[in-house]
Amino acid sequence: MLSAEDTAIPAVKIITPKKHGDHRGFFSEVYKQSDLASAGIELVFVQDNHSLSAQVGTLRGLHFQSAPFAQDKLVRVARGRALDVAVDLRASSPTFGKHVAIELSAQNWRQLLVPIGFAHGFVTLEPNTEVLYKVTAPYSPANDHGLAFNDPALGIDWRLPHGELVLSDKDQKHPRLADLPRYFD
Repeated sequence: MLSAEDTAIPAVKIITPKKHGDHRGFFSEVYKQSDLASAGIELVFVQDNHSLSAQVGTLRGLHFQSAPFAQDKLVRVARGRALDVAVDLRASSPTFGKHVAIELSAQNWRQLLVPIGFAHGFVTLEPNTEVLYKVTAPYSPANDHGLAFNDPALGIDWRLPHGELVLSDKDQKHPRLADLPRYFD
């Protein structure tokens, strides 16, 4: 069984699967559809993604896809540690433009459920961090969008100085929230 808890933005949930350990190591059902359904989360995932970030400070994001390929994401860290961030892009939401930042690690075994209508990103806090996430829609280049990680209006504390962050060229060029079209009502 798993635990599911609300964050400061209730649509974003922390999921913690049960982990059974002994002298051999551990066993965990990291994803079980019926357990999520019992927690009121009924999603159908269609794709698994896996990233390895070699350097501390590797920042991936903030990313999202628009309809009809908008994605819910269930994110976890299998090795290392990362600060995972979800930014509310739902224009009619009372938490529009607000964010949740949760540390995920192989140690704490937590996962973050990032629903449709949120931009998602993470920064690695340990070398060789592996992040895995399930999504409810396949990748669509035509529907792939981003939000500036360093937009002052978002006020995200990435825990590292911006000069120490490692980003792709693409992730350095995303628009600020004020310049972003309203993709989600």
